[in-house]
Amino acid sequence: MLRAAHTTWRTDTGRQRRGNEDSAFARAPLFVIADGMGGAQAGEVASRIAVEAFAADFPDQGSAEERLAVVTQTANRRIYEISRTEHERAGMGTTLTAVYVDGSDIAVAHVGDSRAYLFRDRELSLLTQDHTLVGELVKRGKLTEEQAAEHPQRSIITRALGIDAEVEVDTWSYRGRAGDIVLLCSDGLTSMISEERIAEIIDSEPDLEIASRRLIDEANEAGGRDNITVILFTLEEVGVDGAVDQPTMVGLPASGSTADDVGLPSTDSTSGDGTPPAETDVGTREEVTAAAQSSPAPHPPPKMGRQALPAPLARTQGRRPSERRPRRFGRLGKAVAALLATAIVLFLVGGGGYLASRQLFFIGTNSQGIVTVFRGLPYTLPFGIRLYETFYVSGVPVQFVPQQRRAQLLNHSLRSQSGAINLVHSAELGQLTP
Repeated sequence: MLRAAHTTWRTDTGRQRRGNEDSAFARAPLFVIADGMGGAQAGEVASRIAVEAFAADFPDQGSAEERLAVVTQTANRRIYEISRTEHERAGMGTTLTAVYVDGSDIAVAHVGDSRAYLFRDRELSLLTQDHTLVGELVKRGKLTEEQAAEHPQRSIITRALGIDAEVEVDTWSYRGRAGDIVLLCSDGLTSMISEERIAEIIDSEPDLEIASRRLIDEANEAGGRDNITVILFTLEEVGVDGAVDQPTMVGLPASGSTADDVGLPSTDSTSGDGTPPAETDVGTREEVTAAAQSSPAPHPPPKMGRQALPAPLARTQGRRPSERRPRRFGRLGKAVAALLATAIVLFLVGGGGYLASRQLFFIGTNSQGIVTVFRGLPYTLPFGIRLYETFYVSGVPVQFVPQQRRAQLLNHSLRSQSGAINLVHSAELGQLTP
């Protein structure tokens, strides 16, 4: 029987971000890390909701993997609902990696590109698989690991909590061993320093608190482009007295936060506070989920809801001759009937046009300046009635598109679905030549 011991966690804003959108939860035997995305502090909200779901209500029934997956889905639905009901939170999401020490096993649940590692016999092994654009290309043999490490779109994630009502959660279980060290981290660490260097630091520093500080310091020295969060703990055999590990540390996203801020148990924390950098962040995370639905946007708009069909007309009862109204009202009734008939014809024609427009697509940008595929016609009718909806949000900010290609790409020309998607995928892969 194993237990988690000697737990430490630390978070830092980094050198190029104004705020910290990472959140962490560390209370043996459960450890969670989340890296939020979305402007105006929405990413911070999403990651906090995710870790709060684990802190508040971790189920007792089912296998460890099943329980992790259930809570992940619960967190996903909460984030999704808030992003759809609160305009300022629209489009927010978060990665999530959770580890549960279950007897002799280490159960893992994973969505996104935060990672879990196992350090054993002086070697570092990756326990998760990144849900990123380049990660998918590596799996398909389109890119090598070396090419992926240098790819300009390496941080574009393809799966995150809060984007859809349901999310696919990867789960695994690994057999643990006394002496193992488990690392959970956001991509602010792994995008700055190599796995080899991470292994060297853990191997050379037996004090995990010092090791966590060194990891973050080196990530900042390498540029600190993103928030950096690290959780470290060791595995040890449970003593003959059957003693269990006591609660350790609870982490929260932003510098200066405390456990009391969100109603979690307050404990001593080794959280590191990052100094706000001179550079300012644009307020949106570059890793916009490739399958995400965008927030309401000026160029093109929010997703249109299903159009309601008119209610059935009530059947009228015939009147006896003595109950008939004067003739002038009969003429008015005919006029109303004619208008109603015209409205029905226009509805049918408009409905047919709407169905036809569902086969048409064009490319523009959303409110965050991200290249987006829209379905429908690029027009807005009186009273703000829009004839288009968001279909696919890429991971490409418009400034990454070569200037000479922007007019051709973003001219709102009507295209087929495959034509629009293929063109945007070329932009994601950096294949739009000037």
